[in-house]
Amino acid sequence: MKNTIDNLLHILANSQRYFIHFTRISIFIVMAWIGGLKAFPYEADGIVPFVANSPVMSFFYSKDAPEYKQYKNKEGELIPKNVAWHQENNTYTFSYALGAVIITIGLLTLLGIFNAKVGLIGGLLTFGMSIVTLSFLITTPEVYVPDLGGAHHGFPYLSGAGRLVIKDIIMMAGGLVVASDAARTLLKTYQPQPVHATQALRAETV
Repeated sequence: MKNTIDNLLHILANSQRYFIHFTRISIFIVMAWIGGLKAFPYEADGIVPFVANSPVMSFFYSKDAPEYKQYKNKEGELIPKNVAWHQENNTYTFSYALGAVIITIGLLTLLGIFNAKVGLIGGLLTFGMSIVTLSFLITTPEVYVPDLGGAHHGFPYLSGAGRLVIKDIIMMAGGLVVASDAARTLLKTYQPQPVHATQALRAETV
């Protein structure tokens, strides 16, 4: 039994490099999937509360919060007047652009498997994007259970939207891990030759 545990520990310890690559792949899958869905109306509608209430993103929309509450579409629902409102609000245009940015970040992160410079950028952008997403916990009222008469509402009782947002702390950690790995690779590449080795090389040349 002890040998089995020791072997497992050695396998896990020696596989860290592959796990970091798996983290890159995982980030790409999430980014590509979620980013791709931004091209569809239901996903674009769903991010409106986050964007409309964000002090750094709300200017992308033409309507002010909380007007969107009157025009919310449930997932899978199609109400023409709500669609028209979202078109005027630039909901779909912004969502297309955001989706392209998210997919690009995911791709840069994935390419870190082959290119440390590109991977460093991807990891740092993943970290930065996660900061923006997590800021929704402060700016978006919908991330907490509303006061509808129940005993549990407001902070710290996360709603479905809030539980979705808080998961980005994992993406934040993953971005830092892959960025750190890329930085380590770059440092090894640019590490100057030891003095004693350089001196030996000069001696051989003379």
